[in-house]
Amino acid sequence: MQKNLKKIISFLQVVDSGSFTKAADILGLSRSMVSVDIKQLEAQLNVSLLTRNTRNIALTEVGKHFYDDFKRIQSQIDEAFEKSQNLGTNIVGLLRFSSTSEFGQRFILPLLPEFCRLYPKLRLQYSFNSSLDDLITEKLDLSIRLGNLKNSSHKMKKLGEYEIYLVATPEFLKKHPIKQLTDLANVPWINHALLNWQDPQYFLQNSKNEKYYLPLIKNQYESNSAAVIHHMVLASLGIAICPAWMVDDDLRYERLVHVLPEYRLPKQNIQLLYPNTFVLPAKTRAFIDFLTDKLAAKK
Repeated sequence: MQKNLKKIISFLQVVDSGSFTKAADILGLSRSMVSVDIKQLEAQLNVSLLTRNTRNIALTEVGKHFYDDFKRIQSQIDEAFEKSQNLGTNIVGLLRFSSTSEFGQRFILPLLPEFCRLYPKLRLQYSFNSSLDDLITEKLDLSIRLGNLKNSSHKMKKLGEYEIYLVATPEFLKKHPIKQLTDLANVPWINHALLNWQDPQYFLQNSKNEKYYLPLIKNQYESNSAAVIHHMVLASLGIAICPAWMVDDDLRYERLVHVLPEYRLPKQNIQLLYPNTFVLPAKTRAFIDFLTDKLAAKK
C-alpha cells in the first residue's frame, strides 16, 4: 500500500504540474524517480495513464478516471487532516469532565457561564461522581478530584488545597464529651465510604508538630456523599471529618463545633486528572488554564 501511495502521489503531481520536472521539484525527487513511479504504476495496472510528447503530457481516458478517483480521495484526506488539526488547536467540540457534586456546585458551576462565553463553540458535558476510574470508563477529558491521591496512571495538576476538620454539634458533644484523642474511639462516627480514616495519611498534629494517629473508630453511619454526611452530623447523629469549605458557616453560626481544635488534620489537595497523552487537546488545555486561574484567585 505504501509503495502504491508513493506512485499515486507522483502521478497526481505530474498531472497537476503538467511536467515531470516540476513535479519532481515539488516532491523533492529526481525527474527519473518520478518517471519510474509512473511507469511502474502503469505496468502494475496494465494500462497507459499518460500520453507523452516533447512539449506536454495528457491523460488517457483511463488516466482521467484514475486521476479523478484519487484526486477525490486526496481531497478527503486533506480535509480530514485539516479537521483533526483544527480540533487540536481550536477550542471546539465536546469537553467531558466530572467532579464531586458538593465541590462542583460550590466552586465549579459558578465559573461555567464565563467559560462558555469565552468559548461559544465548545459543548460541555459535566458529570457528578467520586470515582477515580471514570476518566477511562466514561471517556472523559478530565476529572476534578479531592484528597491526597495516591499514584495514578493519569497526569495530575494541583489546583489548590483545603482544610478538613473534626466536627460535631453542641448537642452531640453534651451527650458524648470529647476532651482527648482517646475519646474519639468511644463515640459514633459518620464515615465517608470511600475514605479510611485509619490510613496513615490521616494523622492529627499538634502545635509542636507531634503526630497522632486516629484510634480505631466506630463507623455507625456511612455514606459516599459528603452532603449526606454533612446533614447527618448536623442532625447530631455522630462526629465526622468534613471539608472546611463545607462547614465554615456552620462553625461561624455555632451549628457545629470544631472538635479538638488544638490538633490539625493534613490539608487535602484539589487536583485535576487528565489522560496521559502525548498531545493535550486545546479544549482540555483551555479548561485547565481557566480553572487554574479562577481557583487560584479564590485562595
